[in-house]
Amino acid sequence: MLFTKDKPLEEILESLGAESNIFLLACNGCAEVCETGGEKGLSTMKAAMEKAGKKVTGTDSVDFLCNKVLVATRLNREMDKIEQADSILVLTCGIGVQVVSKVVNKVVHPSANTISVGGLQGLWASDERCEACGDCALDYTGGICPITFCAKSLLNGACGGTHDGKCEVDSEKDCGWQLIYERLEKIGRLENLKKFHKARDHSKMFPSKDLRETSFYDIEK
Repeated sequence: MLFTKDKPLEEILESLGAESNIFLLACNGCAEVCETGGEKGLSTMKAAMEKAGKKVTGTDSVDFLCNKVLVATRLNREMDKIEQADSILVLTCGIGVQVVSKVVNKVVHPSANTISVGGLQGLWASDERCEACGDCALDYTGGICPITFCAKSLLNGACGGTHDGKCEVDSEKDCGWQLIYERLEKIGRLENLKKFHKARDHSKMFPSKDLRETSFYDIEK
């Protein structure tokens, strides 16, 4: 499974900025087990958003947000409420956020960071991947992960080697930052490219002492 930990509320609100209408979407899979998703996560986040002066246009949860077909089918029923929203705040891992960005033409924001606990992370029949970097920036890159879609894992791109939208490492592979640019252009957020990201703090990928002492990390506990 993928372990998720809630981002600080202040960071989420900074990411949302002036957006006032928010749709909340939670995963009932790994995130529910971690108590960052599911009905409990939705209830807690809804209260926090309303206290911060945001209008929640609707809420929903999906058993596995890493399943595109399941997500697309479920969200089709909520499209009226989603259209009323400025963005979608997604209570799940990095893969779930990427999937939502693929099936809905809306700005997406992650509410949690994904942290590696080792072992099998689960299976999904698609190209979304999460390296559990512990500091999710998918809201700034349009829901396309720069760590996994860019061959160099650049947080600020594109590099000088891209040519005709292809990666210099593999000419058959689309440049991850070209995909990010196109996505940001589509959702009207090209200004996000002006933000400079500092080098990754790799210590955030490592589970804390408290987490290492739980059954999430050691199945024998």
